[in-house]
Amino acid sequence: MYNRDEVKGKAEELKGRTKQAAGDMANDERLRSEGEAQEAGGRVQKGFGPARRKVGNAVKNVGESIKRT
Repeated sequence: MYNRDEVKGKAEELKGRTKQAAGDMANDERLRSEGEAQEAGGRVQKGFGPARRKVGNAVKNVGESIKRT
């Protein structure tokens, strides 16, 4: 299941790709560069999703272990 970071990151990646394509079509290097940066930021944000999920699962497992003892 995807979390908020993964969904928002994927959306930013797609927006960045769209800007890159628009920059290519309009021969606008600034727009293309902006799209590349936005896509990279989306990839970073999307990467936080699995890490956050792993931390959450670890905390949940520790909590369950404490309840059992």
